[in-house]
Amino acid sequence: MDETARLEVDGKTYELPIVTGTENERAVDISNLRGETGLITLDPAYKNTGSCRSAITFIDGDEGILRHRGYAIEDLADKTSFLEVAFLLINGELPSADQLEWWRQSIRYHTMLHEDLKRLFGAFPKDAHPMAVSSSVIAALSTFYPRDLDPHEPIEVANSVLRLIAKFPTVVAYAYKHSLGQPFLYPDNSLRYVHNFLRLMFGTPCEPFEVDPVVADAIDTLLVLHADHEQNCSTSTVRLVGSSHVNIFGAISAAINALWGSRHGGANQEVIEMLEAIANEGLTARQFVDRAKDRDDTSRLMGFGHRVYRNYDPRAKVIKKKAEDVLNKLGVTSKLLEIAMELEQIALDDDYFVSRRLFPNVDFYSGVIYKALGIPVNSFTVMFAMGRLPGWIAHWVELHKDRQAIGRPRQIYVGPQARPVPPLDQR
Repeated sequence: MDETARLEVDGKTYELPIVTGTENERAVDISNLRGETGLITLDPAYKNTGSCRSAITFIDGDEGILRHRGYAIEDLADKTSFLEVAFLLINGELPSADQLEWWRQSIRYHTMLHEDLKRLFGAFPKDAHPMAVSSSVIAALSTFYPRDLDPHEPIEVANSVLRLIAKFPTVVAYAYKHSLGQPFLYPDNSLRYVHNFLRLMFGTPCEPFEVDPVVADAIDTLLVLHADHEQNCSTSTVRLVGSSHVNIFGAISAAINALWGSRHGGANQEVIEMLEAIANEGLTARQFVDRAKDRDDTSRLMGFGHRVYRNYDPRAKVIKKKAEDVLNKLGVTSKLLEIAMELEQIALDDDYFVSRRLFPNVDFYSGVIYKALGIPVNSFTVMFAMGRLPGWIAHWVELHKDRQAIGRPRQIYVGPQARPVPPLDQR
């Protein structure tokens, strides 16, 4: 017999179905609640609300587990590439060797931007934030491909997916080049995905650009770690906006703006700013931790704790080792990394943080690596967006396959009751 939950209201009892997922997560199905009882649920920030059923990503925050389509993030980061993970998220399975070759070649074919679209970058101020530029350019892409915008036509969707994954690194690189006043390079489709991005970002027409394989590997791993994270703010934005049947470019543009916020994708930039402030003030890690614990001090320990994880963020474990490996191989001495590692050790041994389960999250080390690799600080968030893109796409695709209705949250109104409009001279 199916499990149900009972709700008693005004002397009446209602039975609500209990839904169980493949990892034994349980939820009370309230989809018919308002129709049967006239009631809605109130859940500010949707902390306890499941908006959909999804087969893409599973998270157990208490145990520190993150899996994509059943594969542990640690294994994916160690054994696959970013484009393999992108294929997995969007198509449901890891690609075979032939599928991967087709996937790579198809993406390479679409890396170039239309010349008219390139001129759009010149309309932005030199100091425009890369997230604003990227959101605008991605939305503008829809105007260049009007025949591939129907979310219900598989071939059109497939074409748009390839274009998004292929062109996003070009958009990011051009936003950076515009800020410097440097010329845009055309993509080199003989290069791999991350190698091509690094050349577009840091190369010039004046001389050959050699991509350091250590740097490329580090960037690829960071993109894997950011590829999806279940129903976070930006992914939920993709689903809500996508439920209106807007084209995929419009939905991804909206997600970029959601990710831009300091509470979401902007957190890794705040970590770097914190570490730089500690270094500039000549503080020790212990002195800053003591400040962060002082209620009368405004100092905050950024990069610790997570909305979902009440254990060590599994992505942070991978990224910490990658940071050490990269800096050692490159021979880079980073004062910021030294401070970061001291902060982590102090916090992990301090009852104040341990009791509150404030463990390092993925933002804590990602900014350190990006900075060591020469990525400008204001581009950290757009790098996050480039990694998260396959996850956004996967959720947009899943949404339409499930034929989910247009999103329309309810509210509890707390404003004035009905009242007449007074004459102007009585207001």
